[in-house]
Amino acid sequence: MKNFVKIKKGTYRNAPIKDAIFPVVKPLTFGKKGPFVTVDGSALMGQDASKIRVLVKSPLDVVPSTKEDYETFMPVEKEVAKKETTKEAMDRIKGRFDILDQMTDAVANGVVRGLIVSGPPGVGKSFGVETILDEYDAMAKLSGKPPRTEVVKGSMTPIGLYQTLFNNSSKGDILVFDDCDSILFDEVCLNMLKAVLDSGKKRYISWKAESNALRREGIPDRFEFAGGVIFITNVNFENVRSKKIQDHLAALMSRCHYIDLGLDTTADKFLRINQIVRDGMLDSYKFTDKLNKDIIDFMILKSARLREISLRMVLKIADLAQMSPKTWKELAESTCMTRVTFK
Repeated sequence: MKNFVKIKKGTYRNAPIKDAIFPVVKPLTFGKKGPFVTVDGSALMGQDASKIRVLVKSPLDVVPSTKEDYETFMPVEKEVAKKETTKEAMDRIKGRFDILDQMTDAVANGVVRGLIVSGPPGVGKSFGVETILDEYDAMAKLSGKPPRTEVVKGSMTPIGLYQTLFNNSSKGDILVFDDCDSILFDEVCLNMLKAVLDSGKKRYISWKAESNALRREGIPDRFEFAGGVIFITNVNFENVRSKKIQDHLAALMSRCHYIDLGLDTTADKFLRINQIVRDGMLDSYKFTDKLNKDIIDFMILKSARLREISLRMVLKIADLAQMSPKTWKELAESTCMTRVTFK
């Protein structure tokens, strides 16, 4: 029998929840952030909220409720909800990436100052962002102007970040940090990023420590940043354990738009793969529909041993299928899968 609770006052992802009734997924538990209850919020927030944690200040903020009260609070259809089809699920996932494209376009046009994109590796986060920004760079070149975009990957020190921000500080410049997660765990870097994304009309960044490197490059110890910033990361900002860093990341989220692409489960990743293949990812290979399906079915069958489940892996296996139509499965087992060892 399903239980229900009424949350008098709580929060989910910093959004307030007051006097709301939910079906219980897991009872009240105490965590590092305090007491929380896991509930099904899909009726209020959509299918992605079928298992959410609502933080409360006190256990007294969570009281038992009934199915009747729940249906009064949130009218429930008497018919059994129609199960989402595979096509509908793929369209839903595509919708998230369409939103990412729209938000990237908004940063490029100066409508939005900052964007954080979080999601697992290999699902196409970078591809969509870079495709749109490449179009803007191409338009700039046609106008006789230098490219507007710089993509930074890998590790970066605080002074390196300061230099990079200065070099991309003009209005119209777009700075993309792609899997440059070291800056998200350094307090000096985080304080600079908060200044970059500040909501004031003018955003100033300072470096008051002595630096021969800055002096040699002719970089001032204070400048105005007027560009746009996009962070592409595998880090889920809401699951970082360090309280100190967590507060900084929350401050970044409050200053810019945050998109969590989800796709944390194997099933979701394969839905994304199916969606991208359906929309033409393998068209250049000129495979039959059957071979496209065989490649994905092979990945599903061998998912436990594949080195990764990603769009990159799809292309690796497609290359093998093009190279050797008869033996591509054997080649994929040797090059794309972990070995099974017997003791």
